[in-house]
Amino acid sequence: MTTPSSVACWRVGATRREIPHHCEKHDFPEFERTETVSIFKAYDIRGTYPDQIDAALARKIGAAMVHFLGAKRLVVGRDMRTMAPEIQDAVIDGMLEQGCDVVDIGLASTPMVYYAIGKLPCDGGLAVTASHNPKEYIGFKLCRAEARPMSGDTGIQDIRQLVESGDLPKAARAGKRDSVDLKSEWVDHILSFAQGIAPMKIAVDYANGMGANESPAIFARVPGLEIVSLYDELDGTFPNHEANPLKESNLDELRALVQRSGAALGLAFDGDADRCAFVDEAGRTVHADLITVILARGMLERHPGKGIIYDLRSSKVVPEEIRKLGGRPVRERVGHSFMKETMRREDCIGGGELSGHFYFAENFFTDCGVLAAILVLNQLSAEKTTLKVAADALRKYHGTGEINFKVADKAARMQAVEQKYGDGQIDFLDGITVTYPDWWVNVRPSNTEPYLRMCLEADTAELMAAKRAELIALLGDPV
Repeated sequence: MTTPSSVACWRVGATRREIPHHCEKHDFPEFERTETVSIFKAYDIRGTYPDQIDAALARKIGAAMVHFLGAKRLVVGRDMRTMAPEIQDAVIDGMLEQGCDVVDIGLASTPMVYYAIGKLPCDGGLAVTASHNPKEYIGFKLCRAEARPMSGDTGIQDIRQLVESGDLPKAARAGKRDSVDLKSEWVDHILSFAQGIAPMKIAVDYANGMGANESPAIFARVPGLEIVSLYDELDGTFPNHEANPLKESNLDELRALVQRSGAALGLAFDGDADRCAFVDEAGRTVHADLITVILARGMLERHPGKGIIYDLRSSKVVPEEIRKLGGRPVRERVGHSFMKETMRREDCIGGGELSGHFYFAENFFTDCGVLAAILVLNQLSAEKTTLKVAADALRKYHGTGEINFKVADKAARMQAVEQKYGDGQIDFLDGITVTYPDWWVNVRPSNTEPYLRMCLEADTAELMAAKRAELIALLGDPV
């Protein structure tokens, strides 16, 4: 097997906000080109099978997780990828060897795994999944007790060090593996949020992913809800299209189905079903920042005055509308571990990221695609409106969406942005954000790829186009 340290890629280290503006590019460790990539990433563990992750490594990861947490009982579930059963068995074996009991919930979406960790008495757990990545990938999303995520800063790098230090000694007594079926309980849990959904037809693209494992049973029990679906058979080879709804071309078949069937809206889940993308009745994508506002209406009606979290790439309509609803807008950097930690600290009831992750304090502070769908249906029904009408009312500004730039020297390009727009309001919460009264831009380094990612928004289409051209001239050709 190839060890993680033998694969070349970009290493992500410290955040830009920790670095004074006068530093040179060699002072930015997160932008250095190295010969080391780790499968141990900022938010999860992920790599290709079997060259980067195989059963032997999975066993070590399971043992290291037990050792790091001092765990006595952990929960493990898996997605539908072809290698997932082997990898699940191996990671569980590693846990058992350390004397830790394991609750095996079998085939489960990542949100269902989070639910199990939050609901059952345990010290944490993991989902065996590679989310939206192609079929050759596998990995792990890890949590402490209460479904609190483990990130690179809160455990994943510690587990990496334990894995790389060699085999851990086995416990005198092996742990016990129990199989538990939580699917029916999970379905009931999500249905408890369904309130007054009007009869309607919706189109759903499951992309052969884990949404098809549980969501059909949920939708079938909502009175008057008619489903027309695409790719609702679990298939870890993803024979139809990749399970990444953030890529617009992957929504083309869903758009066509919505319009052909006369559906009220369309839903697209990613591979492990923790994300959901929305298409309106006209076949137009409704981006996740606008969905966050629609969700906030119901959340703040149930929990007045609470915080609503959103990531810094979101349209400025998001904090504006949250304030109008009497809530507290809470801005955070990109990444589920940051969002979930801040939600707890800032007393947030929920929120969303532009990537299609939606978060719910009422669901153990975790992200869940099907719960987002149910709550959007609740809200549209309560307002007696359509998704298009609701979204169009929020399209007040003009954005570029996220644009990627593959650059050899990220630090130099980001410093160029800081220098060119030094008269604007600048912060370094995640990369660099420059704000003016009538436009703003965020440029941040990818955590996993050699890219800079840019989001820009302006009050007018003309200003947006002009500033987009300026930034492209500064950053290089988009990829």
